[in-house]
Amino acid sequence: MASMVDAVQVIKKKLEGKVMVVTGGAKGIGQTAARVFVEHGARAVVIADIQSIVVGKSVAESIGERCSYVQCDVSEEEQVKSMIEWTANTYGGLDVMFCNAGIMSYSAQTVMDLDFSQFDKVMRVNAHGTAVCVKQAARKMVELGTKGTIICTTSATASKGGQNMTDYAMSKHAVMGLVRSASIQLGAHGIRVNCVSPLVVLTPLAQRMGLATPDDFYTHFGNFTSLKGVYLTADQVAEAITFLASDDAAFITGHNLDLDGGLLCLPFVAPSTT
Repeated sequence: MASMVDAVQVIKKKLEGKVMVVTGGAKGIGQTAARVFVEHGARAVVIADIQSIVVGKSVAESIGERCSYVQCDVSEEEQVKSMIEWTANTYGGLDVMFCNAGIMSYSAQTVMDLDFSQFDKVMRVNAHGTAVCVKQAARKMVELGTKGTIICTTSATASKGGQNMTDYAMSKHAVMGLVRSASIQLGAHGIRVNCVSPLVVLTPLAQRMGLATPDDFYTHFGNFTSLKGVYLTADQVAEAITFLASDDAAFITGHNLDLDGGLLCLPFVAPSTT
């Protein structure tokens, strides 16, 4: 029995002593990740989100004393820089930057009907905002001599096109390019850069797409995955991120970890000619 308890303690300390930032951490995947990071022994987890201070602090307090909140709009570089400076000064460093903040398309956004005012909003948060976070985190890690880790949230749409949400797909393709380029450029500093690409997680963001229950997921995506009878949870995404942030992944960089239930592995089926 003692050995089993010890094993659990080891698992929960994969991130022991690390100072971490989670953007978009006041809800959904980010909030779950912040909680899981603390469970895995992170010394400090800073949630950065555009939500009000009251909401953000409430989330941080619900996670525990090692979690704090800084209001931050990732599309504004000075706010991101200030948030990272505060984190490093308050906790003595920055080990992991989880660039998770993102928004969905505001409408169907097919190519021939692109609304560029909406397009610009999506790109400013998802592509521009993520690039700002990677830039400022990398600069701070290099300044401190930290062999840190940067992880970005992309999407299954970063590897495939879609029938709609063209602006969202484009923004996530941009993040994938950012991760691949940054991993090459920052490797000389010992900084690893990776990303996770979830399919759909039942979060408040997914509810905008009418996905609130497992049955909704099966109805909309069940035919597109090779794994049947299962769906992706925020906890599973958080554990995948924990692996990439931990020393277990010390030789992994420039990698995209697909969490898509086999979406990209399905064979092409030619239409019948009979």
